[in-house]
This record gives sequence, structure tokens and C-alpha cells, in this order.
Amino acid sequence: MLIDTHCHLDAAEFDVDRDAEASFAAQAGVRMIVVPSVTPENFQNVIQLSAQHSHICFALGLHPMFIDNASPGDIKRLHALITQQLATANKLVAVGEIGLDFFVTQQNRETQEYFFAEQLKLAKEFNLPVILHVRRAVDDVLKYLRKYKINGGIAHAFNGSPQQAQEFIKLGFKLGFGGAMTYSRALKIRELAKNLPIESIVLETDAPDIPPEWLGTKGRNSPKELLKIAQVLADLRRMSVSQIIEITGKNSVQILPKLADLCTPVEVLH
Repeated sequence: MLIDTHCHLDAAEFDVDRDAEASFAAQAGVRMIVVPSVTPENFQNVIQLSAQHSHICFALGLHPMFIDNASPGDIKRLHALITQQLATANKLVAVGEIGLDFFVTQQNRETQEYFFAEQLKLAKEFNLPVILHVRRAVDDVLKYLRKYKINGGIAHAFNGSPQQAQEFIKLGFKLGFGGAMTYSRALKIRELAKNLPIESIVLETDAPDIPPEWLGTKGRNSPKELLKIAQVLADLRRMSVSQIIEITGKNSVQILPKLADLCTPVEVLH
């Protein structure tokens, strides 16, 4: 199954054509799109979006780049909302997007680490995987994962070293690859995508961000691009795109078990 494990389809960039883009993705063979929240203000947005489309599910979490506006009360709110969603016929698949980002700033490092730890505690309490944002903070994120020993998840837009990749894999994580992998000059990421165990890789777009090479660096990414992204991975690994779709789909369901209940078999467009 072709699964976009990370897509912000609720973002303002899609306000003019969100439903159309969701339909285009389905027509391109995308069986499920995982939409993670980033702030308390869009918790309900991702829930409602998933209710409107059978091939969209969601994650709930506080993104480290927006954490300065968060309060401890938001952790309580997140706890209550996860409790509510798990008690219903829901489409909640993970806690996310959470993590650390020391690329933009380290001035709020203590705040970022507090909210990251608190959300890892939630993931452990509810036995949910996590969707991680990791930028210039790989070793710090790994330190917290070793401490809280949660039920795995996805290191989104992975850009660490092969050694760091192996540490994530040892902890039961999959690694997300998307648009960045499509650039011929992205030698480090392409080597990772080519050489890491295929069982550790999942596909993503991060739309509207990280557009693939064919859209240009200022283009708006969208989930319908996932099939072409899968083809790039297939070319790098000298495999067929159908093999890549099958394997990465299984990897996605393995790490986000709720997907097994949400995805239905369908012919994938090649």
C-alpha cells in the first residue's frame, strides 16, 4: 500500500483546494495520509479532516517549533483528547508531531525538552507510537527515547548519520524519506535511502513542505507526489516501484498498527 506517513494537509496552503488534493492523492494510489497536528489550535482541524475523508487519519501532538506558545495545560488537554479519541471509533494513529529542533534556536531548549518528555510520557501511557520531528537534535532525541522506552514510531524527514539511523532502528523506529531524497545533490540522504535496511524505511511528503526536485524548492508539495517519490526510492535501490510500495506500506502498518484497521486493499496505480 502506498501510504503518506507525514502530510500537513490541514495547512493554510491547502485552503483553496484541500478536498481536490485529497482526491488527487487517492487517484494516484495513495491509500492513507497521516496528518499530524502541530499546535492545540489545529487538534480539531486534523480530527475533522480525517472524518471528511476515508483515506486520511491523524496524530495529535505539539510541534517543537511552536512550543513557545504552549503551556502545561496543553498537555492536560492533549491527554483528555487522546483519551476521548481512543474511546471512540477513531482514526488516531500516533502522538505527533513531537520532538526537538535546535536548528532554528536553542534559546528555548529547556522548554522544548520539557514538552517532548511530557508527550513521550503520554505515548507510553496510551501505548501509542510517535511521529518525531528531529533537526540538529538527533542524539538528544535518542537520549529521551532510551529513557522513556515508548512503542516505537517514525523519525520524520530523517537526515542523520548511518550510525544514528541504526540507533533509531534498534529502538524500534522507522525512518521517513520524502522530497529531500529526490534531489540529485542530496548525496547524504540518497545514500541513506539506498543503503539502510529497506524494512526500516517509510515514505512521506511533509506537504506542503519539502517539495521534490521536479516542483522546485519553492513549489507547493502535495500528497499526490508520493507515487513519484516512491519511484525515486525504487530507482535508488534498483527495485520495482511495486516492490517499494508493498514493502514501505507494510513498514508503515507495522509501526502505526492502527493503519491495519483503516486501510483497505485496493489496486495501486503504477
